[in-house]
Amino acid sequence: MANVNDPARDYTLDKVRNFGIIAHIDAGKTTTSERILYYTGMSHKIGEVHDGEATTDWMEQEKERGITITAAAITCFWTPTWAVGNKDLMAKNKHRFNIIDTPGHVDFTIEVERSLRVLDGAVVTFDGVAGAEPQTETVWRQSERYHVPRICYINKLDRTGADFNKAFKSILERLDKRAARIQMPIGAEDGFEGIIDLVKMKAYYFSGEMGNTIDEKDVPADYVEEAKKLRTELIEKVAETDEEMMVKYLEGGEFTVEEIKAAIRKAVIATTFFPVFCGSSLKNKGVQLILDAVIDYLPCPTDIADTKGLNPDTEEEITRKPSDAEPFTALAFKMMSDPFIGQLVFFRVYAGKVEAGSYVYNPRTRNKERIGRLVRLQANKREEIKVAYAGEIAAAVGLKDVITSDTICSEDNPIVLGKIHAAEPVIALKIEPKTRADQEKMGMALSALGKEDPSLRISTDEETGETILAGVGELHLEIIVDRMKREFGVEVNTGKPQVAYRESILSTARAEGKYVKQSGGKGQYGHVWINMKPIERSVNLEELPKNVKRDGDNFEFINSIKGGVIPNEFIPAVEKGAKEAMDRGVLAGFRMVGVSIEADDGSYHDVDSSEIAFKLATMEAFRDAAKRAKPVILEPIMSVEVVTPDQFYGDVSGNLSSKRGQIEGMEERGVNKAIKAKVPLAEMFGYVTELRSMTQGRANPTMEFSHYEVVPKNVEAEIIKSRAQ
Repeated sequence: MANVNDPARDYTLDKVRNFGIIAHIDAGKTTTSERILYYTGMSHKIGEVHDGEATTDWMEQEKERGITITAAAITCFWTPTWAVGNKDLMAKNKHRFNIIDTPGHVDFTIEVERSLRVLDGAVVTFDGVAGAEPQTETVWRQSERYHVPRICYINKLDRTGADFNKAFKSILERLDKRAARIQMPIGAEDGFEGIIDLVKMKAYYFSGEMGNTIDEKDVPADYVEEAKKLRTELIEKVAETDEEMMVKYLEGGEFTVEEIKAAIRKAVIATTFFPVFCGSSLKNKGVQLILDAVIDYLPCPTDIADTKGLNPDTEEEITRKPSDAEPFTALAFKMMSDPFIGQLVFFRVYAGKVEAGSYVYNPRTRNKERIGRLVRLQANKREEIKVAYAGEIAAAVGLKDVITSDTICSEDNPIVLGKIHAAEPVIALKIEPKTRADQEKMGMALSALGKEDPSLRISTDEETGETILAGVGELHLEIIVDRMKREFGVEVNTGKPQVAYRESILSTARAEGKYVKQSGGKGQYGHVWINMKPIERSVNLEELPKNVKRDGDNFEFINSIKGGVIPNEFIPAVEKGAKEAMDRGVLAGFRMVGVSIEADDGSYHDVDSSEIAFKLATMEAFRDAAKRAKPVILEPIMSVEVVTPDQFYGDVSGNLSSKRGQIEGMEERGVNKAIKAKVPLAEMFGYVTELRSMTQGRANPTMEFSHYEVVPKNVEAEIIKSRAQ
């Protein structure tokens, strides 16, 4: 392999860590990020979320609500605590951290999704009282999708009701049984005073105004027995991931600290083991040890698998190594509109390097674009750089036609990397500009916001001409409308939020479509027979025959035309006609999903046949078949969890049942009860206000999309009636 590192770069690849901080809302991600910035010297003052001064929560909407909405990228530098005081060790062990602080609210899950797509590791943060919560499960699943190595951090152990062992148990039960405690707390709640490292068997205490001073001491006598027990459990779990270590363990061999660390690192990178740490970010206890753990256990860019992509011209698989000498390969994972410099394109460099002022190639548009400037991000502040190297995260100014998920690469060696998964919108909102001036600006604002956010869908109602925004939740759309006003100066009137229903079919049908038009001169002729059926789910997409095209579980097209009854050049028009017909269902005009179309017969005319004729013929056949294939309306079902004091349990569960909800279970959550249910989204509008009045404001709900389900017939009739009106 060619030289991995360009001599001009500041940090070799083995000294780089790209990781994210992910968690459920209110687990302390941003508070942890603020401590990281402080301890790494990037800020001289800790900004608190509750004061609206967090560095990574820089949007006005974030400061007002005290939540993270957009993923913020920060670059900082860390020397492990054990090297401090020794100049040689400090020089050899200084690392560059590229960190992304992500939102915890389910409405902004796209920010977590795209961040995990480009990161090499993650610190999953947990509330020491609540343990693994619903959104923790979501971000864990997202991490699994991209095979992201993880370390776990149980935070807030100073809180009343915090229980490290109970929170750890929730990780085993809800996330993964391959987790093991690598630390344990000394004391709990108000008495939380330090941390025991089970690998080194040492105790650590944090003193000074911001916990800057770390004292290493022997494990307190009354904790020795429990620490030994947990250390044995840790070594057992690590040994299960490594054959050589298991043999030595069974033979009763002793392990050095270096051997245990090396085995843990190997297992973490292979995602077969998840070490669990503890602390309290707010009280400045334990964060420095998490930074040490990032160096010790999370991968550098050369530890992860080589990047795979496709040649856009031949569809052949291509591999890129994380080397500065390879052809430039990067993925654009986020857009941000800046009122002063225009669009910023965040990208992760997987291979090669790119210089400011150079041209890059976009395989989607087949065009070259010039990167005007390159910047490294410190939340909303920027540091100008000349070159972005392999393994780095940077942002470019000057790329006009790049959108989220685009690959940017060298024109001589084009490659297309995998797309970023975006959640399906489940809620829609009609908007209209307040004035004519707003009308002119609204298109520009929506274009910019649509580029930034792949989970936002913008469409126009063909019958009314109204603009419709579709998103993943009420807060998501509320923030979009607020951003239009603040960032783009666009005032809009909004309708009531509407459920994003879908239509599908339950049966099969065969139909003929014929489009014949003769009006003097060249006519139009298209004739096709199609078979329609519900799509078969859980199919291995890699094993599909060549004549089958599949768009997930939404649409499938099968070309079974034999003997040239429809010439090959018209087959794409048949597929396009079926796809366009999916946009408007036959019951209430909602978009159709879960439909498989097979074209198996038809005819053509030597002179009059055209693409438009075959497209229109297919649309006619589609509508005819859909009416006879038992069409149904689907509604989004939400996974709802309500944490409520015991005294309101009956009221809350009864209320959820009255909303067509299915109660799935209940579990103790400290002094509270957590009720889990599946409830139709249509029944959940205004639920937060309703719940507050029912429980004196003491219950907290979380809600995320689960799946689509057929609506009951009486509800279907109401939906069709309201759409007709």
